[in-house]
Amino acid sequence: MMTTAAYQAGERDSEVAVLVPFARAHLEGALKLSQEMSWPYRLEDWDIALQLGKGFVLERAGTVIGTAAWWPYGETHASAGMIIVAKAAQGRGYGAQLMDALLTSARPRTIALNSTAEGITLYRRRGFVPTGIIHQHQGIPRQSHETPRSGLLRPMAASEFEAIARLDRTATGLERRQLLNGLFDSGDGYVLLRDGILCGYAISRLFGRGYVIGPVVAESPTDARALIEFAIARLGPVFVRIDTPASSQLGEWLESIDLQQVSDATTMVLGTPAPWTGPARMFGLANQSFG
Repeated sequence: MMTTAAYQAGERDSEVAVLVPFARAHLEGALKLSQEMSWPYRLEDWDIALQLGKGFVLERAGTVIGTAAWWPYGETHASAGMIIVAKAAQGRGYGAQLMDALLTSARPRTIALNSTAEGITLYRRRGFVPTGIIHQHQGIPRQSHETPRSGLLRPMAASEFEAIARLDRTATGLERRQLLNGLFDSGDGYVLLRDGILCGYAISRLFGRGYVIGPVVAESPTDARALIEFAIARLGPVFVRIDTPASSQLGEWLESIDLQQVSDATTMVLGTPAPWTGPARMFGLANQSFG
């Protein structure tokens, strides 16, 4: 959880903060929260997140002072994120109130999230356990023209969606069909085939300050790199963000093409982690909220 100065300290303490379902009418207020804490979300990014998931808002004197959202992946798992409390409103238990409402709504699903350092204590108190680290890389990438050692890279065909959804499920253990539908609708998909079999995919889409490349699912760091290079080549010289697990073995290469690591987050899980069956695995996240 992070905090922001969006809530005005001049508001009277006697005003009651009201917890309500997150609705489209709250998007502008949510955007102001993220802007004032320097998160690069656009209004469109908030809108897509709300279309794909659900959540809660705290309103006080007509102002959005807190948000929390979650995204269901079938009936057994979910991710959570966009958990923000205005700086001037912190210390009143609002973060706990938002998180408890989210857990009541999403449970008994297993819930995963990516926490900043400030949020870890809140989540630990509710039973979340750290399971990994995510590195955020960003910048204007230097073009690379290496060809993959094997396999065919090309834009995704609409007819390949089912195969991609199956591959994603083996890589994540999650039923993310609705999320993938939304991401493909708002971005461009790329696939890697070997002997005619789909063994990797990536999506690039407008997000934040430029574009995000993710999810990236592949069987090896070499294949993941090839997919990312393919996406970068089609984007041209634009700002790109990639969120990748620290275990991905991509960090040194990403920095070599001028995608510098600028921050990290701690992956935490409440419940039984999703089963990974492989051989494909996740090398890039859709974003730190969706996973």
